[in-house]
Amino acid sequence: MKLSQFKFNLPKELIAKFPVDNRDESRLLVVNKETGKLEHKVFKDIINYVEDQDVMVFNNTKVFPARLYGNKEKTGAKIEVFLLRELNCEQRLWDVLVDPARKIRIGNKLYFGEDDSLVAEVIDNTTSRGRTLRFLFDGPYEEFKKTLYDLGETPLPKFINREVEPEDKERYQTIYAKHEGAVAAPTAGMHFSRELMKRLEIKGVNFAEITLHVGLGNFRTVDVEDLTKHKMDSEKIFISEEATKIVNKAKDGKKIY
Repeated sequence: MKLSQFKFNLPKELIAKFPVDNRDESRLLVVNKETGKLEHKVFKDIINYVEDQDVMVFNNTKVFPARLYGNKEKTGAKIEVFLLRELNCEQRLWDVLVDPARKIRIGNKLYFGEDDSLVAEVIDNTTSRGRTLRFLFDGPYEEFKKTLYDLGETPLPKFINREVEPEDKERYQTIYAKHEGAVAAPTAGMHFSRELMKRLEIKGVNFAEITLHVGLGNFRTVDVEDLTKHKMDSEKIFISEEATKIVNKAKDGKKIY
């Protein structure tokens, strides 16, 4: 399988910058796998393609405000810091990406907030853009985490070329998000509304929840023609016994989504 097989033209004007007013009224393309016929629907029509006792598996990961903007000490250069994962809560250590990376070296200090209320020191290089930061914060952990998240922005993908707005905090998230840890939303699930979930439940569809924290791989570009040589990033996944029971009890002939 080659990268060039996936080349296609996607006009920029067709990339939505804002979500539709109602989650379940986004577009849905239905492909008949037997005939190849294409149908253009809205997402809430998905209820017409599921049956009683089918199973839907939902990823209940929750996105945190992972994108920070700060300034480098002395030069004042603007630096973007993308939080990936917390390494040690007591020492305030985080695995991050920085941009532009060429300006950030071990020992540099970065300042965040209009009053420089949060400071971080670069203590290690992990990849070409990756760094380990130690946040210098005197105070309880809960206060530090609140400060960090208050300064952070919703990590919208770069192709959504606009400023982050307050509404993004709620809309760039599934309605069933529970367990914090993702740096990007599981986007297919963003189209489910509470009303649609209720209609599916009434129809007899069974729900199972797992947690898969969407990570750095969601942002990594594919630069190799031979896709078997693309480096994949690991992601944390938690599958409960309850979820496995729901899936394993699915009756013969019933679909699992």
